[in-house]
Amino acid sequence: MRPVHAFAGIACLALAAAAYAQSTAVAVPDNAPVQVAPLQEKPASWGDAQAGQSKAGVCAACHGLDGNAMQQNAPRIAGMPERYIAEQLHLFKSGQRTNGLAAIMAPFAGMLSAQDMRDVGAWFSKQAAGAGVADDTLIATGPNKDMKFYQVGETLFRNGDASRGIPACMACHGPSGAGNPGPAYPALHGQDSVYVARRLEEYRAGATTYTSPAHFKLMATVSKSLSDEEIKSLASYVQGLHTREPGTTKESIAR
Repeated sequence: MRPVHAFAGIACLALAAAAYAQSTAVAVPDNAPVQVAPLQEKPASWGDAQAGQSKAGVCAACHGLDGNAMQQNAPRIAGMPERYIAEQLHLFKSGQRTNGLAAIMAPFAGMLSAQDMRDVGAWFSKQAAGAGVADDTLIATGPNKDMKFYQVGETLFRNGDASRGIPACMACHGPSGAGNPGPAYPALHGQDSVYVARRLEEYRAGATTYTSPAHFKLMATVSKSLSDEEIKSLASYVQGLHTREPGTTKESIAR
């Protein structure tokens, strides 16, 4: 595994160092206790995965019973950190998240209490994420000519680009793309490439309705100089990224 390059002046640096220090080639457990502020609606205890399983039944139509999306354009949420899922549900319920499939999500999120959100998050955090396949077609023209399409994204994910002040994606999302349960960074491994590309394009546009936009601004800064090809390549790379335990083989994790 190649090391992360440090980039002075990047807002992500302090958080990235903490996230990377917790990251190894094996996914960090998403259900480890972390001291965090309660959700805004009311104080919430840690999510109960068993309770969350029944509450998550309505999610299955789009996200699948185990969070591995069944519906096109719906993200995989299997293996996402509990707190990240709860925060996103809160954003839908409060009307702060209005892009993408927000019109579909808002009514469902509106029925949930803060504890319900934690419980649903706990359930999906314990599910194993599947993965797709990265595009290895050779690039025919342009600055990345003769590279495999996913390799452009792989380089950014692992090393970033110091010349543009772009930190390595894995500094916050982990070497295996498993996310980080502390600062609630999402898991990226196996995520649908179309969904990832759309989200990166939204971050690159830089417009948000979030009342606390710190994380959005972090991603907007990272994404603002990415080309269309780089965004699509990053999306392809993470779609094929797997989280694996020691001793597993590529055959045993193929899904």
